[in-house]
Amino acid sequence: MEFGPKDHTFAICAYKESPFLRECIESLKHQTMPTTIIMATATENDYIRNLAQEYQIPLYVNHGPCGIADDWNFAYHHSMTRLVTLAHQDDRYHPQYVEKMLSDLKQAKHPLIYFTDYNELRNGENVSTNQLLRIKRLMLLPLRLKGLHGSRFVRRRILSLGNPISCPSVTYIKEHLPATIFIPGFKSNIDWQAWELLSKLKGDFVYQKRPLTWHRIHIESETSVSINNGNLRAKEDYEMFLKFWPKWMARFLMKFYIKGEDSNTME
Repeated sequence: MEFGPKDHTFAICAYKESPFLRECIESLKHQTMPTTIIMATATENDYIRNLAQEYQIPLYVNHGPCGIADDWNFAYHHSMTRLVTLAHQDDRYHPQYVEKMLSDLKQAKHPLIYFTDYNELRNGENVSTNQLLRIKRLMLLPLRLKGLHGSRFVRRRILSLGNPISCPSVTYIKEHLPATIFIPGFKSNIDWQAWELLSKLKGDFVYQKRPLTWHRIHIESETSVSINNGNLRAKEDYEMFLKFWPKWMARFLMKFYIKGEDSNTME
């Protein structure tokens, strides 16, 4: 499909006073193909307002239901373009993210989502490989073949073993998707739940194997917080596995999945 820079929006999901928000904004401002940037928050404060004003970014404040799913849906619905990327405030984007995304989507017939590989940021250092990244790249290996991007069977088999899709790297093709993507209820697996629902639709999961985002791992990140809350994370993981497997298989997979998550926290 044919898309241009005017068809895309980065919607930054801002929360409280992240010390990394400016770095995220800078990475979006320095794209080789600039696109629209907006910011959405449910925790309006001077810090967020001042950064939005400094970078001349429209700020939308959610005064309705709050929670991660609600906040993501709010940002998604305030993006008026055909394509939207929900930019996580702690993360960074490669300067060629938009350029490569638009190029890759031209080769897709009916794209649903576009996503890329990613590296991690730990203590300010770039981490290009570790156990978790290797496992996720192995899981996504079939999608390196463009001919499998449209296979519902392949992507559901991938998702049945865990969630290898980096949420900050995802661009949504709105005209091919339901009005609401994220379902309130989960705390840590909102994205995995969304991919499971979208995996049933006819269309392409367009995967770019080149790392074009950096996901920051730090003690206050939502990922680390949810993993450290072991009971909550385990409950949600089990619920997700039950969408694909009988109970006995879901319990078996949980033994390995919990160990793999250990590398996604600072503790």
